[in-house]
Amino acid sequence: MIISPKDLQPLIANGAIKEEDLKKCEAEAAQEEQDIGIFIVKKCGVTNDQLGEAVATSHKWKFKPTKGIAIDPAVLNLIPAVVAKSYKAVAFELDTSAKLLRIMTPDPENAEITAILGKKTGYAIETYYCPQIALEELLALYRSDLALTVKNLIDELKADPLKEANIISLVDAFMEYAYDNRASDIHIEPQKNRVIVRFRIDGIMHEVASYGKDLHEKIISRLKIMSRLRTDEHGAAQDGRFLFESGTIAFDVRISIVPVTDGENAVMRLLTDRYDDFGLENLGFSPENLAKVQRAIAKAYGMILAVGPTGSGKTTTLYAILQQLNKPEVHIMTIEDPVEYDMDHVQQIQANPKKDLTFANGLRSIVRQDPNVIMVGEIRDEETAGIAVSAAMTGHVLLSTLHANDAPTAFPRLMELHVEPFLVASALNLVVAVRLVRKICPHCKTEYRLSADEIALLNHEKKLLAHLLEYSKQTEIVQVPFYKGAGCAACGTTGYKGRIGIMEVLEVTDKLRPLITQKSSADVIAAQATKDGMVSLLGDGAAKVIRGETTLSEVIRTTST
Repeated sequence: MIISPKDLQPLIANGAIKEEDLKKCEAEAAQEEQDIGIFIVKKCGVTNDQLGEAVATSHKWKFKPTKGIAIDPAVLNLIPAVVAKSYKAVAFELDTSAKLLRIMTPDPENAEITAILGKKTGYAIETYYCPQIALEELLALYRSDLALTVKNLIDELKADPLKEANIISLVDAFMEYAYDNRASDIHIEPQKNRVIVRFRIDGIMHEVASYGKDLHEKIISRLKIMSRLRTDEHGAAQDGRFLFESGTIAFDVRISIVPVTDGENAVMRLLTDRYDDFGLENLGFSPENLAKVQRAIAKAYGMILAVGPTGSGKTTTLYAILQQLNKPEVHIMTIEDPVEYDMDHVQQIQANPKKDLTFANGLRSIVRQDPNVIMVGEIRDEETAGIAVSAAMTGHVLLSTLHANDAPTAFPRLMELHVEPFLVASALNLVVAVRLVRKICPHCKTEYRLSADEIALLNHEKKLLAHLLEYSKQTEIVQVPFYKGAGCAACGTTGYKGRIGIMEVLEVTDKLRPLITQKSSADVIAAQATKDGMVSLLGDGAAKVIRGETTLSEVIRTTST
């Protein structure tokens, strides 16, 4: 069902959104050719339940909030996952006395859904409205048990060892399960007596399955065939790439296979184009920090840097900026290693040192291609740094990443690469330091107070403690409410679902430029930037803890390194 502007009028009546903001959202959704329902949830601060209640009220449909909902797995599985995804319907409650099954669906008046599901389940069907965006979250409750899938496929292989289809099915199961669980990487790791399969989900490694060593060579061979690598090479590292397709999903996979003491170790990165989910507004920028980023983007030239350790979200941040800059009148070119995501209307170059296509050489060629915006995957050497700064000063917006612990450290880091201080001061407009923290699962989010032991530990984190008290507007930490996920089916019992950035945004102001030119230390630059309004990584993390977006332990984990 397509949501109309009329359906959203109850949102104004209940104060969920102002009329002028709703009209603005409607116009932006139409311009971006997005469903208005999904758009206002992602970008306008309206919750799934507020949207669902508004539409249900407008049509006089039954409605049940989905936030924190607990569904008995036995009830959920009355409608198999493949049927639920196909018909966009999830069972959430069973009234055995009335032989009535209650379902949620974005299309409650669809007679075909009730007829087919009634026939399949043997129950009368009662429909409740659920927005499409909320239904996607409910569908995540269908989590196939990979360990059980592996066991069943291995049992079939034992019965018919020559059945190659089971090896193919096993590898496909790894891919599909990883995709469904939003894993970024798959690790297949041979041990002495077995092989374990681990997924990196929200930045954390999880062991999900294991199998015997006798199958490992066949699985690695299957992966080599998919990646067009040499199947007869077992003593050297090989890198490849392949497209995985299954049903309606398709994504690129980058694979690295290296020989280790117990066999061949395979690591796969899933390149799923999910950066589309992350507009600048959804990355975790505070309104003040977002305004700084928007000012830097609006400038005709200059450098914007994202800094942090590997895996901290630097590339995601730059892609979100590129996504906003990507307009018909703007020519954008990138050189990356690797090209993480394909972007329409952007000319992307894959660096290839074997053919002398380095960041520096690629950047030198790009500036001859008349671009407005340039992205360089990383500034890691003097030559690249010099060309990048020169490009930023000659009419180009230049985006890149740099390995630095925080935003103020980016300035001495560039000078270590022999960029003159006055050039750094002139070229650099903005530095964004970022860390990724796991978000609390909205389905099992609970409030709690710190224990005496936790308070004792926090007393050793003086800066963090001060920030927590500042943002909570309390004088004693025992008075501050904290939040965590209790663990549920939606988050795989982890208490976390998804990630968000904690940000330190340093805008290069007129007061900072003289300090940069004078080669002032990072501490001096940080002090002035703080006076200019910069909030540290720790401070931004504390604010997100108080708002219940992440946990205290996540902020400590990601900022202590």
